[in-house]
Amino acid sequence: MTKTTQDFSLPDFRNLGILLRLILAAEVLGLVAALLAGTSPADTPAIFLGDAAYLQPPLLLTLLLLFLIGPWLGRSPPQQGVVVAVLAAATSAVLWRLLLEINYPDAASGSLARTALLAALLGLALLAWHDWRARRLSPALPEARLQALQARIRPHFLFNSLNSVLSLIRSDPARAETALENLADLYRVLMADNHELSPLSREMELARAYLDLETLRLGERLRVDWRTDNAPPGALLPSLLLQPLLENAVYHGIEPNPQGGRIGIDIFARGQQLHVVVRNPLGNAVRPGNSMALSNIRERLRLHFDAEARLSTHEAGGEFHVQVVMPLNTVPVDHAH
Repeated sequence: MTKTTQDFSLPDFRNLGILLRLILAAEVLGLVAALLAGTSPADTPAIFLGDAAYLQPPLLLTLLLLFLIGPWLGRSPPQQGVVVAVLAAATSAVLWRLLLEINYPDAASGSLARTALLAALLGLALLAWHDWRARRLSPALPEARLQALQARIRPHFLFNSLNSVLSLIRSDPARAETALENLADLYRVLMADNHELSPLSREMELARAYLDLETLRLGERLRVDWRTDNAPPGALLPSLLLQPLLENAVYHGIEPNPQGGRIGIDIFARGQQLHVVVRNPLGNAVRPGNSMALSNIRERLRLHFDAEARLSTHEAGGEFHVQVVMPLNTVPVDHAH
């Protein structure tokens, strides 16, 4: 398919990371302008600070306006969004210029038309830069999808699960059949295209299927405590985010302990954020792979939510805690499956 203007990537003006990035880019452009305007490098700080009085207030006002109409922009065609964003920049600059003329007549210079034109050009430059950056990062998306496909499920998990099923075929055929269905569900999802967000209800189903398979292998050594009464089933999160966290907990917290242990899973919404907390006992032996698995999840969160999501870890009360916080976006419950 050929590229069209529909492919233009309009910023999400409600994303904190994008807003901060746009402000920083505007300041960099202002610094470049100050460097070009000065007769020597010593003139740059004074010119830059003077220009900041003209640049920052209308920039912040523009971003505030675009933040307020962000949901509407998200539903609008990209061309219309570009026009609205540029008009917002020009209008904010003109309003600020008029305010300066009223209160500080000597500070204002140039015509209103020139002010509007410069603001519009700056707005277009920032939008073009954001679009270029989004396209430049696009080669990283297949790698992220591959990481999501693999989800750090180690090859021995498949063999251990199959051995557990084989041991049940004669003694408990019905349970063996259920285990095979769970295994098939997991790998069907792993082989799918997982770059889109997935409903929490689906992620919990997969997580329970995974834990059922591990229970076949570990028996009473694996105990699970789900606390999800305040978990919105339609909340959207990166596909296969919960299962790798649980696999990490089993591998590092349950397998090294002969007596096993309990994995705690807390999922809840607070304000406009979704919290996922996984707790497991501290292992008696250090096992490789923990930081790599968590780095994988951090990268996927960054690709989906930019600076609005985070993953943190800490130890408390003999347990290792992993907490993921991300924006709360939901779909209707009847569409969550």
